[in-house]
Amino acid sequence: MYKRILVPLDGSATAERGVREAIALAADQRATLLLLHVVDNFPMLVEAAPARSYDDSLARLRRQGEELVGQAQRAAAESGVKADILVRDIAQETVADAIIDEARHGSCDLIVMGTHGRRGISRLTMGSQAELVVRMSPVPVLLVRQQESAAA
Repeated sequence: MYKRILVPLDGSATAERGVREAIALAADQRATLLLLHVVDNFPMLVEAAPARSYDDSLARLRRQGEELVGQAQRAAAESGVKADILVRDIAQETVADAIIDEARHGSCDLIVMGTHGRRGISRLTMGSQAELVVRMSPVPVLLVRQQESAAA
């Protein structure tokens, strides 16, 4: 049913759980994954960091993103799933916009992503990229919540 699944990764535990679900689904569906990490450099622009510091910070964020998608690509390969990787820089769009754009241009027919499942004030103050993706996505979206600890 699914041929190409977009999986946004940000290094969080919820994103890690999302990638595990996406790998299992892709193995079952014989689908290819598109592993995406979005580097949002807008906060650095707002700080008006000196050019050298800005370039160094951006390069570090890109390397971290490349390591993140590389690890997920290796995990997919261990399960026999083909995965393409992409690290994308943004400055004047939201992470959700970048995810939607890649779903369209990457010929994806499903997005699988982790969500924190926040409610109330924390949802209002922190926002939800996952919620924005669900609202704007041209394809189905599978949200994967991190399991709560037994102490919570």
